[in-house]
Amino acid sequence: MTMKKIRVLGIESSCDETSVSIVEKVGDKTKVLSNIVKSQLDIHKDYGGVVPELAARAHSDVIHKLIQMALDKAKITFRGVHAIASTAGPGLLGGLLVGVVAGKTLASSLKKPFIAVNHLEGHALSIKLEQKIEFPYLLLLVSGGHTEFTIIKKFNSYKRIGTTIDDALGEAFDKTARLLKMGYPGGPEIEKYAKEGDENKYKLPLPLINEKNCHFSFAGLKSAVANIVAKNKCTEKFKKDMSASFQKTINQILSIKTQRAIEHFKSIDKSKTTKIVVAGGVAANKSLRGALTKLESTHRCEFLFPSIKYCTDNGAMIALAGIERFERNIFNKLDFKPRPRWPLDKNALFMKGKRIVGE
Repeated sequence: MTMKKIRVLGIESSCDETSVSIVEKVGDKTKVLSNIVKSQLDIHKDYGGVVPELAARAHSDVIHKLIQMALDKAKITFRGVHAIASTAGPGLLGGLLVGVVAGKTLASSLKKPFIAVNHLEGHALSIKLEQKIEFPYLLLLVSGGHTEFTIIKKFNSYKRIGTTIDDALGEAFDKTARLLKMGYPGGPEIEKYAKEGDENKYKLPLPLINEKNCHFSFAGLKSAVANIVAKNKCTEKFKKDMSASFQKTINQILSIKTQRAIEHFKSIDKSKTTKIVVAGGVAANKSLRGALTKLESTHRCEFLFPSIKYCTDNGAMIALAGIERFERNIFNKLDFKPRPRWPLDKNALFMKGKRIVGE
């Protein structure tokens, strides 16, 4: 009996990385045949953040080239692809449109199924590109646009148990780095400076830490940094100490909130060890990884981190989510509209700016 081979071409363009990947699944084995990523850092770095119009234009400039590069690297032609999957949200509308239109055009001209993928589902499943994992598991997604805990019950069944009520964690890193006159993106810069700083130099607030829920708030933390920056000269030593203090505070917040999320998960799933997948760009931070992994010895849990190349936005995770949908015959019509806001848990409340008490 020959095992069924599925190949999906995945397109990712939700923010400031354009990526095209081809992923193959044979039986229960998954293989990334190609994963081409074009970053736009040089375009946005002078602005200290992503400029949506420039991002959309940059995606449209390179998307066709990247599709060809992905095919060449995978050593296949369009004929060898079974479906086209595009990130259709959440994200910046201009960027989403580029990827969705490219995906629909290919699907239509090749007469292949088109699959609209939720970007967050890509992150939720990204661990499966490299490791075997059984459902259910807990996802901690920490990126430029999202910070949330979601229970991955099974494929296409997700329950969000915590999110940020203001800034995402990646945003907090970027804004703090900007206050400290560092480059963009802020996460790697702060991590670099923090290595040589005194993490106990500045005491920063831990927002929402005493509330018994899994929600986050980072806006107050950024304001506290701004107040201290205003009273100090931005010397190299100050940058190092503030970076270290900021990073330590973030690690504390994430550790405490993760413990709450584990308790919540254990009340639903009684299995011995809670598996926690940490995905998204901020998951690349080594100090954060270290702080979370410490919980393994005290909380009967195991942390799983995708490789750094699959933490940041990439087409491979979109192609993988496409394969999961292809196997279940979940396809989309060519009039599917991109969704700038698209929660993974359909019942999740929009929390930005909400005041949360208790829960």
